[in-house]
Amino acid sequence: MKIQGPNHSNFNPYQKQLQKQAEIKKLTTNEDQLQISDQAKKLQDGDKPNALRQKHVDEIKQSVQSGDYTIDPKKTSQKMLEFWNNQ
Repeated sequence: MKIQGPNHSNFNPYQKQLQKQAEIKKLTTNEDQLQISDQAKKLQDGDKPNALRQKHVDEIKQSVQSGDYTIDPKKTSQKMLEFWNNQ
């Protein structure tokens, strides 16, 4: 006479959990999606420099490279104070 205990090959106590996990995997998609709002797109377009601002930056670069650029310490300190007082 052959007696099989609880460890016979057709018995898996976790079978229901494995089936549930497999069903969940079938229902969910693994695709990521990205949506950019119109406002965000406008902000990205805002990264392009303004022609007037670009001209000003180029003038400063030129004066720095030639050694003619001077810094006004009073104006710098005033701007720093305005910045920290507005925070």
